Amino acid sequence: MELLTTNNVWMMICTALVFFMHTGFAFLEIGLTRQKNTINILFKNIFIITVGLLLYYIVGFNLMYPGFEEGSAGFLDFAGFGIIPPENGMTPEYADGGYTWWTDFLFQGMFAATAATIVSGAVAERMKIGAFMIFTILYVGLVYPIAGSWKWGGGFLDQIGFYDFAGSTLVHSVGGWAALVAVYLLGSRIGKFKNGKPQAIPGHNIPIATAGVLILWLGWFGFNGGSVLSADPELTSLTLVTTCMAAAAGGVVAVSVSFIKYKNLDLTMFLNGILGGLVGITAGADVMTPESAIIIGGIAGALIVFAVSFIDAIKLDDPVGAIAVHLICGIWGTLAVGIFSTNPEHTVLIQLTGVACYAAFCIITSFLIIFTLKKTIGIRVSEREELEGLDAHEHGMDAYPDFRLNEH
Repeated sequence: MELLTTNNVWMMICTALVFFMHTGFAFLEIGLTRQKNTINILFKNIFIITVGLLLYYIVGFNLMYPGFEEGSAGFLDFAGFGIIPPENGMTPEYADGGYTWWTDFLFQGMFAATAATIVSGAVAERMKIGAFMIFTILYVGLVYPIAGSWKWGGGFLDQIGFYDFAGSTLVHSVGGWAALVAVYLLGSRIGKFKNGKPQAIPGHNIPIATAGVLILWLGWFGFNGGSVLSADPELTSLTLVTTCMAAAAGGVVAVSVSFIKYKNLDLTMFLNGILGGLVGITAGADVMTPESAIIIGGIAGALIVFAVSFIDAIKLDDPVGAIAVHLICGIWGTLAVGIFSTNPEHTVLIQLTGVACYAAFCIITSFLIIFTLKKTIGIRVSEREELEGLDAHEHGMDAYPDFRLNEH
C-alpha cells in the first residue's frame, strides 16, 4: 500500500503539471496573435478544459478504455455512461499498483482536452466561437477517445505492436490532422496573403508567448513523466532526461536552420523548435537513449522551419504554427520509434501503419464535422468582425481596456 501511495502521489503531481499546460497553450496562442482576439482565444481554452473534462466523465473515459473482449475487432466499444470504480479501483491490484482508478481518470482526462487546444491555435482570429464549441464537443467527446482506444485502450493497433508512449500521434497528430482540415476549410486571415505571397502578421505579446512555451516544457514533465504510469525511479528519470534533451536540441536546431535560411535570429522559430522537439520525443521518451533523443529533437527542430514555410507556400494560414509543431513533428516522432527505439520489436512499418490509420480517421471525422458546420451555421466570422476583432463582436469585451493599441 505504501508503494501505491508513492506512485499515486507522483501521478497526481503529473496530472497537475498536464493541467498547467493549458496555461502554457493559452499564453502561447494569445502571444502569437493580435490583441483584438485575446478574449476569444482565452474563452476557447477555458471552454475546452471545462467541457472536455465533463465529456470525458460522461462518455470519453469508457469509450477510450472500454475493456475490449477477447476476439473483438478492437475498433469501437463502450463500457457505459459515467465512471463507476471497480472493486479493486483503490487498491494495489488496480493498474499494478501504479495509481488509483480516480487518478487514472483525471490524468487521462487532462490529455483529452489537449487535442482540441491544438486546433484552437490554428483557427485563431477568424472562426466563429459557436462553431468551434460544437466541434470541440464532438471531437473531444467522441473522436479522440475512440482513436485513443485503438492503442491505449488495448485496441487493434495495440494488438499489432504499434507504440506511442505519451501521444505524439494519439494526442498531437489527432489534434494536428483536425487543425489541418479546419485551416483548409476556413481559409486564411484577411491580409495574410498579398499577390500570392505570405505576409507576417506579428503577435501582440511575444514575452507572454515565451512564458507559454516554458510552461509547456515544464508541463511536459507530467505529460511524459506521468505516462510511465508509476513513480518507477529509473524509467521516470530517463523519460525526463530524453524529454529535456529533445526539447533543447529542437530549439537550437530550429533557430540555427532559420538563421541560415532567413539570416535573422527568430525567437518564435526558437520557441516552436522547442515544442517540436517535445512533440517528437513524446512517442518514445521511455525507449530512447539521451543521444537518440537529441537526434530526434534536432530533426524535429529542422522540420519546423521547413514545415512552416511549406504551409505558407500552399496558402494555408496557421497563426501559431500548430500544424508544423503537432502534426509534422508528431508524425516524425512516431516513426522515430521504429528507428531509434531500444526495443527491437518496434518497427517503422508498424509505426507507419498506426500513423496512416489515425490520419484517415481524423481527416474524415474532422472534415465531416467542420464541413457540416460550414454548410449549416457557418464557420467564418464576417469581414467586419475579423477586422475589428472577435473580442468586441463575439464577447463584447476588451482584454486590455486601459491599454488600447491601434490595430489596422
